[in-house]
Amino acid sequence: MRLRAFLTVLLLLPSAGVLAGDFFKLTGHGGPVRGIDVSPDGSRLLTASFDYSVGLWQAGAPIWLEAHDAAVNAVRFIDASTAVSAGDDNHVRLWDLERGVSERLGSHRAKVVSLALSPDRSLVASASWDGRIGLWPVSGAPARFLEGHSAGVNDVVFSADGARLYSGSTDGTVRVWDVARGVQTRHMLKGRFGINTLALDEEAGWLAYGGVDGATRILDLESAREIADFTLQRRPILAMAFDAESDRLAVGDGEGFIKVIDSRGWTVLRDFRAALRGPVWAVAFSADGQDILAAGIDDALYSWPVAALGSGGLMGGKERSFLRDPASMGNGERQFQRKCSICHTLGPEGLRRAGPTLFGIFGRPAGGVSGYKYSRTLREAEFVWNEDTIDALFDEGPDRFVPGTKMPMQRIAKPADRDDLIAFLKYATKEGGRQR
Repeated sequence: MRLRAFLTVLLLLPSAGVLAGDFFKLTGHGGPVRGIDVSPDGSRLLTASFDYSVGLWQAGAPIWLEAHDAAVNAVRFIDASTAVSAGDDNHVRLWDLERGVSERLGSHRAKVVSLALSPDRSLVASASWDGRIGLWPVSGAPARFLEGHSAGVNDVVFSADGARLYSGSTDGTVRVWDVARGVQTRHMLKGRFGINTLALDEEAGWLAYGGVDGATRILDLESAREIADFTLQRRPILAMAFDAESDRLAVGDGEGFIKVIDSRGWTVLRDFRAALRGPVWAVAFSADGQDILAAGIDDALYSWPVAALGSGGLMGGKERSFLRDPASMGNGERQFQRKCSICHTLGPEGLRRAGPTLFGIFGRPAGGVSGYKYSRTLREAEFVWNEDTIDALFDEGPDRFVPGTKMPMQRIAKPADRDDLIAFLKYATKEGGRQR
């Protein structure tokens, strides 16, 4: 990591004075970044990634926090030395950042996609695709669950006093909950399309939501009346962040744009292309509100000064292997890029990926890559990877071939496609083979 990048991270402190026009990029993850948070004092950043890890960024090399068994979708600082994370493994984890260790607060029945903290930072709310909202005391006291949505919950946000919680769901509704009593008190919205993300300014009396249909709308908190509509023909809306000091709302969409809205007059300050290709999955403001941080399809976090949005670089500039033109590859390589490349590399270096390198896989015992954190299933497995076992893996699917594995549940139905994949891997994973 370049020294400039880490110096820039330190400049997130308001007292340091962020330099105008100072764009930076943080790299090191082995998969797309799905979540971002800035510490309360602005001196640290956290990133959540598809590579199963949380990145802690501060002066010096990044620290990798690894305990999740699947992609990490959300991360939040509780204070400068404590954080909470959640992901596709259904778990919510509490981190001691100084020691780099975590404990599991508990689990949902399906993936967790968003987290929110109560204003006093004593309570974590989790939004899960099991249709429930989890309420997790940081103290470790028993959790409670709020039930009522008919489909997955995508986002949650606390009121300023922590007494209410707002939730947005795939079922098209925005609901309000009494946190102390654990009951729903209101339907703010009943729509036809799923709600992906929320932002709230209770003092100013509004709630913003972004939907799968590209909707970006603002509702009056008291009447639920629509007071502004910034919907464009870009869908879906995936991320929102609000900075109360500057009254700016940032909105990221599935086509790579970030829109910055002034909530005082409900005008668009800037609508800029942040990503050359792919979505904007996460947005956040720096602690002083002068920078917008974002992440998308590549393995990095980007930051632009609000005063010079779009300067310095674009996300998604590097072509991802799984997005390559299928016509440029043979069938075996095409199967690898579609099914394997986001989690595995072919070369001996391994990189930071969700799965271990496939280099030298033929003849290797299951669970045999030193240093990789395997599931218990593969650690205790007693088979060797060869043509037959790789064929069975994709014929039956990982969930049946090695029950309990962390591997995504997928199959390759056609025998000819499995044969071509195996032939490609035999060539590409040996010394001197084609490695990516």
